[in-house]
Amino acid sequence: MNARGVHRLFCRLFWLAKPAKRIHKSFMKHRRSKKRSALSRFFYRLRYGLGAYVLRIFILVLGRLPDRWVVSASTFWAWITHKLLWKYRIRMEENIAAAAGDRFPDKAERKAMVWRIWKNFTRGLFEAGALIDFPKEAIVTKIRVEGEQHLRDALARRKGVLALSAHLGNFALIGARLAAAGYAFSVVVKHPSNEEFAELITQYRAQVGIDTIAAKPRREAVRAIVQALRENRIVLVVADEFKSGEITVEFMGQTVPAPRGPATLALRTGAVTLPMFATRRRDDSIVLAIGRPIEAVNRESLEETITATTALYTRHLEDAIHRFPDQWSWLGFPRKGRVVRGEMFHSPPSRTAANVTHRAS
Repeated sequence: MNARGVHRLFCRLFWLAKPAKRIHKSFMKHRRSKKRSALSRFFYRLRYGLGAYVLRIFILVLGRLPDRWVVSASTFWAWITHKLLWKYRIRMEENIAAAAGDRFPDKAERKAMVWRIWKNFTRGLFEAGALIDFPKEAIVTKIRVEGEQHLRDALARRKGVLALSAHLGNFALIGARLAAAGYAFSVVVKHPSNEEFAELITQYRAQVGIDTIAAKPRREAVRAIVQALRENRIVLVVADEFKSGEITVEFMGQTVPAPRGPATLALRTGAVTLPMFATRRRDDSIVLAIGRPIEAVNRESLEETITATTALYTRHLEDAIHRFPDQWSWLGFPRKGRVVRGEMFHSPPSRTAANVTHRAS
């Protein structure tokens, strides 16, 4: 199959799935109750059934393409989705103007930046899909690691590692690279609502050595994360969704709600927190950079400690985004007028927790 044939295949699959999605949404718009009608259930299953079919073909084809064709196909797909998903494009432009307008004051420059972001994000997804069938040695060769000694030292403490990251660069390759090198790796994810589709994605992660921890139900997620850290595993938490939380922090010049989960878990377990970002460099190589441990900011009370440590985590995320602004999604801000939801990991602190003095590395 040549590159043009791949393009045609992706187009057909996209236009096959899109009508089902639109029909399903039109029915669900008028039926918000938990009980779905038979017709809405049909279109719900059809939507995710087509999605699973598209994903299987997507992975099958990508694993057999040379790198240059993967790049070509991802650019073509980015062009299509950039035109069709215009609402996301507008949100990105608005967020850039609000949070980095002084750095990107020209509207045309912001539009050009959104296109670069779109291409980078799409390419990252295509490369992650292509790597699923790669041998471990090829994955290790493809992605260079900086700061691996920080990871070795952290794991030597036998408290587990909380990997702090963002939707930045090729974030989907962090787990694949570390698992290929023999590290025990888990990732916390929010599953799609369809169980069969979620299970398919989980199987693909498992294929490259990644254990999946579902973000919901919340209590079960916390228990699974704590257990993974006790087993001295690396647990990846992507913490740049500043849309909910009872803690407010300064991020990119905006006051936003932040999840307290990562800081709370680090304090509770004594796990070492390491910033990890997989980004594309100027020579087109992918580098996984592992930073120094992030220490907890100790304050008089537990709540103040969690708040200050969360703010410190946020600054690490912001610093990474400043270095690679065209590799971040710029969708992590609350939407205008939307009520902030309860955060994922929140639970009332216990009395004994107030005496926690562990490192939130």
